Amino acid sequence: MSQVRRQAALRPRPSWGWQDAAACRGEDLVLFFGPDGERQPEREIRERKAKEICAACPVRTDCLDYAISRPEKYGTWGALNEDERASERRRRMRRANAA
Repeated sequence: MSQVRRQAALRPRPSWGWQDAAACRGEDLVLFFGPDGERQPEREIRERKAKEICAACPVRTDCLDYAISRPEKYGTWGALNEDERASERRRRMRRANAA
């Protein structure tokens, strides 16, 4: 149990200040996380709309870094969906291992 507490203490606490400047602030969360039972055509349309908002966001990189570091399993974060973030996470890990 102490090992778990020690690891949690070592993990840096995220800074949430970037969210105040996010382009998605005030948008409906369903746009970024989708409803249960969503079909693929609807999902693609919803994700496209979410990514359009992310594309103009001044804190897109902070959002993506946060989602990859957690790792967030669901939703659109930093203009990437779940599968895209998993690929980006693997790419970053390969790059870190190569350094």
